[in-house]
Formats: sequence, structure tokens, C-alpha cells
Amino acid sequence: MGIGELDREAHVPEGKGGGSGDGPGGGTGAGAAAPRTLAEALRAGGDEALAALLRARPDLLSPVPNDLTQLATRAGTRASVVRALERLDRFALQAAEALAVAPDPAPYPVLLGLLAGDAGDPAIEAALPRAVALLREQALVWGDDERLRLVRTARELLAPSAQHPSPTGLGPTVAEATAGMSPGRLQEIIAAAGLPTTHDPVSAVAALTDLFTDRTRMAALLDTAPPEALAVLDRLVWGPPYGEVTPDPAVPVRWLRDRGLLLPVSARTVVLPREAALHLRGGRAHEAPEPVAPELVVTREHRPQVVDNAAAGQAYAALATVEELLKSWNQGGPQVLRAGGLAVRDLKRTASALDLPEQATAFWMELAYGAGLLASDGEADERYAPTPAYDDWLDLPPAERWTRLAVTWLAATRTAGLVGTQDAKGRTLAAFGPGLDRGMAPEVRHRVLALLATLPPGAAADRESVLARLRWDRPLRGAAEASGAGDLRERIAAWTLEEAEQLGITGRGALGTPARALLNLPLAEAAPETRHPGDCEPAVAASRAATLLGPLLPEAVDHVLLQADLTAVAPGPLRRPLADALSVLADVESKGGATVYRFTPASVRRALDAGRSASDLHGFLTAHSRTPVPQPLAYLIDDVARRHGHLRVGAASSYVRCDDDAMLGEILADKRAAALQLRRLAPTVLASSSDPVSLLEGLRAMGFAPAAESAEGDVLITRADAYRTGDRTAPAPVPDGPPVPDATMLTAAVKAIRAGDRAATVARKEPAATPVAAGSLPRTSAAETLATVQAAALTGSAVWIGYVNAEGAASQRVIAPVRVEGGFVTGYDHTADEVRTYPLHRITGVAELADGEV
Repeated sequence: MGIGELDREAHVPEGKGGGSGDGPGGGTGAGAAAPRTLAEALRAGGDEALAALLRARPDLLSPVPNDLTQLATRAGTRASVVRALERLDRFALQAAEALAVAPDPAPYPVLLGLLAGDAGDPAIEAALPRAVALLREQALVWGDDERLRLVRTARELLAPSAQHPSPTGLGPTVAEATAGMSPGRLQEIIAAAGLPTTHDPVSAVAALTDLFTDRTRMAALLDTAPPEALAVLDRLVWGPPYGEVTPDPAVPVRWLRDRGLLLPVSARTVVLPREAALHLRGGRAHEAPEPVAPELVVTREHRPQVVDNAAAGQAYAALATVEELLKSWNQGGPQVLRAGGLAVRDLKRTASALDLPEQATAFWMELAYGAGLLASDGEADERYAPTPAYDDWLDLPPAERWTRLAVTWLAATRTAGLVGTQDAKGRTLAAFGPGLDRGMAPEVRHRVLALLATLPPGAAADRESVLARLRWDRPLRGAAEASGAGDLRERIAAWTLEEAEQLGITGRGALGTPARALLNLPLAEAAPETRHPGDCEPAVAASRAATLLGPLLPEAVDHVLLQADLTAVAPGPLRRPLADALSVLADVESKGGATVYRFTPASVRRALDAGRSASDLHGFLTAHSRTPVPQPLAYLIDDVARRHGHLRVGAASSYVRCDDDAMLGEILADKRAAALQLRRLAPTVLASSSDPVSLLEGLRAMGFAPAAESAEGDVLITRADAYRTGDRTAPAPVPDGPPVPDATMLTAAVKAIRAGDRAATVARKEPAATPVAAGSLPRTSAAETLATVQAAALTGSAVWIGYVNAEGAASQRVIAPVRVEGGFVTGYDHTADEVRTYPLHRITGVAELADGEV
């Protein structure tokens, strides 16, 4: 193939990057001012820096490291480094990528040149100190500005390699690309490049590297290149740096290959060396550095009071939707699928009943499920139903009910937006079913809302600008999770904006004041970057939010307006007892600013089935209506009550009894009763092979008003809220890694690590006869051990001991003995930062500490 193949995407992975790795135990510096390892760098830092590292990378605390050497080793493991890189913003990640292709160690000016290029960039110069400080805080970079070192694992992940092409698009160095080249070929290359021949391959590689890194001489060499050769370089300069060639390449490619500007990787593949590419790029490692985060675009601005009122309206509608959903399942909801979750047809049926789209219905279902208000009953014929916690929730004030839903939503890892999609095995994900947990969801929700909080109160942000900012905040994670269906992180962010509006977190696209309190953000000017989780207890934040939301919600009313067309108008939200009673007596016909209820024979019969008499219903309406009870409504109640219970249905399989044998004859003669398989047992009794429930429904469909009765002959009263599951625990979120430790945990962990490090590194006086190798336990006889700890107890000094616990685990400790008796030594353990007692027979040996050591 010829030059034309060089503009195609490379099929051969890039070569391995240069620079020697480091990590715990690596490095070349000397002296206290220049730490030689990451552990030494951590040891030289203060407790605040150590706490910041543990807060930024909580996985390092599982379990708490014994000392700083173990912490540094754990911080260099692949899984931990990958997680840390995923939490870098785009510019900090670009700085780490630049260090991965820089010499190791790299001075700060070299790193600045790789990011800003030869021409410089004031924005990059201003942003780089923050990026380097972030990398140091995360223990991804250590060393002073003269010797910046990227930890070995991060270098392996980010530098060019055969398995992982460099994100910078750079190829291997000249030294790496010529590693297997013959000395004769090297001499031919430097001669063609106009360099004097050398006596060995090492000096030849050094001469060629010096040429490519010298701006003046490199420019002079390229001035002699054919225009077609420069065009080939232009195709490779920003990556991928590989191209395919034929055994007999065209003249421009041959000119580049002869001078080392294209070095062979295989018989058919060449690569542009890193030093040459950096010259062509003007010294920059990235084509488009992004030192500044994208700005959020404000689409609309409203008065804060307008936003709060709109959010409060949505919050009230959210409460009504959840109540309507659970009320419709009061007698038991849909069945649980064998594989878990809700059937698609049941989701469609519920969405139709709520008059909502299926995706919105799935959101409210999952929200109620996550809050513990809804669960499966665990019976043989397993169904979903409200839990006892739902009744407790109904007794709370509306603002507190809303905060419980909002807190559940913020922390939930179950992602309702995935309902109806397919998993990796092609199975459809169902509401309430497995496979909906996404550990990143809480972080994405908090980040989206925190971004909205940075805008002025009342300002709404453009959705695309929010997504662009999230891509800048977490570029590596977004790239790793990208799929054919789109980036999951971005989809969760888009769902967050929609769900926040439905839930009343936002109003008209802007963050409401109660939501700011719930998120523990300043109410006037948000600065989420300055806050850490745990600064405010969740219960305190929820209480603040409920206090702010309460006055914004509409006040409940205790009356309705009855109308002659058998409807009742509720001019606002009804108080709980009135709303519950009216929902049994009438059906909701329309919602909005005022709810319209309609009275029907079926709804009146439902109230009678619940144990209310006609006089009770008349009294109830008279007491709660601001208008007189219309005559048609009074007639309707009396007519249904007169016929209610005239027929009695019980279990035989089932039977119907009635004092009026003519009515029973009418039922038998009706063709619609054929499916009920009725036969007369007595003048006042009919028997049926159908169950009582089916018989009741069949007779009601024929226009009768039968009542169910017990085995004793009493009328059974059906309560609307009779069925509840047993006590159920709400599904626990599945976090994306360990939780961020609180201040108490951080303080204790820092103390323990520092104490363990002192025990592992403290100088001690070794017995002359029994020298102890570095890192091994001290070994002394039982008599020597007893004498040494007794002397330390008398003088109040500390000693270094080796200890083996009951499980056989060995450790080194620094203790200050205070009492030695009964075969035990009691003293203050500097490693554990507490007083402990140790059996003398488990102490392997003891040594005094060097003078001046703790």
C-alpha cells in the first residue's frame, strides 16, 4: 500500500510510553526535602493533607491501613487508581495525561509547556496550579515542583502502550521505537538526517532525540521535506500516530522513514515518534486543552418567589400522585413476576389509571418502593400492596411527607429511567425488578442540582450546557460508560432534570429554596465545591426543607361544594379524614386547582359496604358541604341504601339469600345469571358454584346491590385500607464504592495510621547479641521481655514490641507500660491510640526506643 493508507484509522495499537515508573518504594530523590517514595511524601504531609486524601479516595479506608507504607501501596493499586482517575475533571485529567508522556520526574515548567505549548496560554497558566494540587491531594502525583512524579499505575494506564492507545494521540519515544533496530540502520537514519555518525546505538538514539527536540534544527530539517511528506505528517500529528505502508512506499513516505520521522513498528506499520509529533504540535500534548469548565447557559430567569410557588405546586401534586397510586392498590395490587418485578401490562394498566405516561408512572412506583411505602406481600400468590409504613407516612404533615420522598430520591440507586430497556443479556428491565441499581445515580443527581444551585436564584439552565459541564467534570467515567444507547451518566443527568421538576425539587427549571436546604446548600449563594457530605446531618437538612416548604403548600380545607349534577367540588386540598371519607363515597372525576368528585350508585354502595348507613352519609354531607345537599343526591343515597343488603351473598361455595323469593326468581330467569350457575335451594336461598367475590361482582353487574355476609350471617364491612403487607424494609441503595467518611471517622483513621506508622518506622535500640532485620519482629527471651517492660513501667518510657494475636497475625507496636502483673502487661498503645492489655507469652520480643523517639 502507499501513502493513501496513512490517513486511515490505525489498526496497530500504540507502543509503550517512556519514563521509568514509580510508586511506593520508587523514585530517585534523596534527603528529607525530596521524598523518594509516595509513602515518604505522605509522611511529610500534615494530618489535613492525609484527611483530604482519605476523603477524596474513601476506598483507601477499607480497611484502615496499618501505616503510611500500606496506605501508599493501596493508593497505587490498579482498581484504586482507576477510581481516582474517574473522579478527575477534564483539565486535571489532561495534566495527568501530559505527565504520562513527560520525562519522569518532570519539572513543573515541562508540564506547563506540554499543556500550553510554545506560544503559552494565560488560562492554562492560571488553571494548572489547581490541577496539580488536585492530583497531589488524590496522591496521583507526588514530589515538589522540580520533580513531579505520576504514580506508576497511573502512568501505565495513561501512557501510550500496545494495549491502550494514548489519550493524547502521541506515539512512543524515539528510544522506545528504535529499541530493536540494528546499529547499522540507526547510523543510516542519523546520516540521512544530517547528523554525524556515532560509535554506538545509544549515542545515535540520543543524537536523533536531540534533533527532534531542538526547535531550530527540526524546523530546518522539515524545510527540506517534500510537500507531500508534510501532508503525511499532518495526518498523523494528532493521532493515531500509526500508518500502514507497502514494502515499496512512495517517495514522501520513504523520505520520512529514512530520516527517522517515521519509524518502523512492523513490516507494514510505521509510527510518528513522540518528540517529532510534539514539535509539529507546537509543544502541546493535547489538541484542545480545556482549562476552564464550560459555563452554564441561563435560558430563563424568574423571581425566586415564582420558582418556589411552582415547585411547591409540583410537590403537592407529587404527594397526590403517590397517594392515588397506593390507594388504588389498597386491596392488593398486581402480581409479582416469577423473576421479580411488575409485568408490562400491569404497568400500562396503572399508567392508564393515573393518566400518566408509562415512564412517569414507573418513576412514581419506584419512588414509593424506595421509600418503603410499597412492597410485595410475600404470600403464595404474591402481590404488591401498601406497607404499614404508608399509614404512618399519611399521618405526617404534607411538607414532611414530601421531604421523605425527596430524600429517598436523592439517595436512591434504583434508576426508574431504565424501566423498559434491556440489560446486557437482552432481558427487559421491569419496575420493582432486579437490575435497576446504578451506583453513580446519587452522585449524578447531587452534582446536577449543585450546578443549578450555582446560578442566581430563579435562573433556569439550558439542558445541553448542564450535560456539557458534567462531561467536563467526569470525562473518563463518561468515556468508559459510553455505549450504543448513549452515555449512561448523561442519561441519568437528563432524567434527573425531569424527575426534579416532577417532584418539586425545581420549579420552572430553577432550583427551589426548600431544595437548597435539603441539599445543605447556602440559601442565598450556593458554593457546593466548598462543602463535603456530612457537614449537616440529613435529618437537620430535611427539617429545614420541611420548614421552608410548609408555608408554600396550599392550606387544607374542611368543606366541599355539592352541586345538583351529583358532583362535589373541593376548592383546595382536603383534610385527611374528609379526603379519605369522600374518596370512598365518590369517584374523582377531574383534578387541578379544584378537585371534582362524582357520586354514582357504585360509589354510594362502596360507602355502604364500608359500614356507613344512609343517615351517616346524609349527616356527613350536611356537615362538610357549604351548599345544601341537592335533592338528586339525597334520592340517590336513599335509593341505593334501600336496595343495599336486600340480597345476601355468603360462602357455600357461595349462596344468595333474600326474604323476597320473587326477586330470587327474577335473578334465576335473567340470562345474564347463566355464568353464575345458580340453583334454588329454598324459597329464599340460591346456591352457586362461583366464589363469593365473583358472585358479588356478577350480581352488581346485573344492577343489584348485594352485600357480603359472614358465616354468622352478619354483613361484612369492607374497609378501603384493609389490606397491608407485613413490615417491610425499604430496598437499600447500592453505593458506587465506599461512602465518604465523616469527620469523626477521618480523625480516628488519621490517628490510627499515624500511630501505626510511628510504630513501623520509629528508631529503637537493638540488643547487640540479637540484631533484628529491618521489618521483622523483635526476638528476646521471656526473662529479657519481662525485665524490659517492668523497667519501662517504672520509668514511664515507651518500648517497641512484637505481638502475635490469637489468630496468629503478627504486628509491631509502640506501647508505654503502666502495669506488669499476672502474666499481662497493661499500657498505652500508641498504634491503637488507647490503653490495652497484652499477654506476655504472646510478645515475641521487646526493644527500647532510641533517645528522643516517642
